Amino acid sequence: MAPNQALPHTLARPTAGRIRRSATAAVAGLTAVALLSACGYGSKDDDKKTNAAAPAGDSASGSASASGTKLSADTVRIGYFANLTHGTPLVGLQEGIFQKELGATQIKPQVFNAGPAEIEALNAGSIDIGWIGPSPAINGFTKSDGKSLKIVGGSASGGVKLVANPDKIASLDDLKGKKIATPQLGNTQDVALLNYLAGKGFKVDAASGAGDVSVVRSDNKVTPDAYKQGSIDAAWVPEPTASKLVTLGAKVLLNEKDIWPDKKFVITNIIVSQKFLAEHPDVVEAVLRGSVNTNAFIKANPDKAKADANEAIKKEAGNALDAAILDPAWADIDFLDDPLAATLQTEADNAVTAGLLKKPNLNGIYDLTLLNKVLKEKGQSPVADAGLGAK
Repeated sequence: MAPNQALPHTLARPTAGRIRRSATAAVAGLTAVALLSACGYGSKDDDKKTNAAAPAGDSASGSASASGTKLSADTVRIGYFANLTHGTPLVGLQEGIFQKELGATQIKPQVFNAGPAEIEALNAGSIDIGWIGPSPAINGFTKSDGKSLKIVGGSASGGVKLVANPDKIASLDDLKGKKIATPQLGNTQDVALLNYLAGKGFKVDAASGAGDVSVVRSDNKVTPDAYKQGSIDAAWVPEPTASKLVTLGAKVLLNEKDIWPDKKFVITNIIVSQKFLAEHPDVVEAVLRGSVNTNAFIKANPDKAKADANEAIKKEAGNALDAAILDPAWADIDFLDDPLAATLQTEADNAVTAGLLKKPNLNGIYDLTLLNKVLKEKGQSPVADAGLGAK
């Protein structure tokens, strides 16, 4: 890992301005605790658990990987969401890619519906490794004073759009006075919308969502119904919710990747508990190798990977996605190994500017040592931690 370096405190993306002082003052009392309770990427329903069949390990002598090397843990408990931005674990588990790398180490998967619940499970020792969005990762790290987790790899970028009812909003110049939904107060899309609106000169109270534009916090599962009922005019949401709204008649006004440098920003990371990383680095390395191999499989076999992800979603959620939703949603997500560390810092800075988060100390949130080892073995360039690596 590169030594820690102080990052410039960039408060906005190149095309978006700072949140106005009035909005910041209105929510100055909010803290990271508020963000922790509202930074998930899905619903707040009870999490579902799955126990996929996998070879049992030998508790006396450890487990053997695909290469025959004995691994130090008999099981690894992996958390993720049943949605497309978590396509790496969905496809990798479906195809058996992770199991191949872990050998006899048993995979115990657990599916979550919200980021805070996954962080709680990691802190409680119920899972060891997880795929999760940037806001929950930031909060899990800062709330534990940097002791609970490490981000050890990237997984996905993109897959977020601003879609609108064309009868009410014809262009980005028509947002004033309109009601725009985001998944939750303080979640990554909520912060992105607040930042974007401020750049357009709109004043919005971040806590209540009231202002020149009304920001309506609406769970992704109910946002399509809210759109059909006319209670919202637009939504800044991740896939597949954005594409679902398009099938209901909404039009894409803005793809969030278009306001980021190189059109890349983190939407899903890989985290691990620091305890598990210290005790079982070989297992973590095997999972990361499985992730890198899965992302390569997705790039080489996009249609098969898309079908795998949809089949996994059907198993977990009960219903597969229609092609009209699945195809455009999948196409907008970039699966990659780079955690895009600089964009995580920007997202945290934007939350601070909005008044939704106290300035976090993210030094040490990344440990990309094992990922870069795997990438080197494959002849690929190392990825950077933006100065936020191991202390």
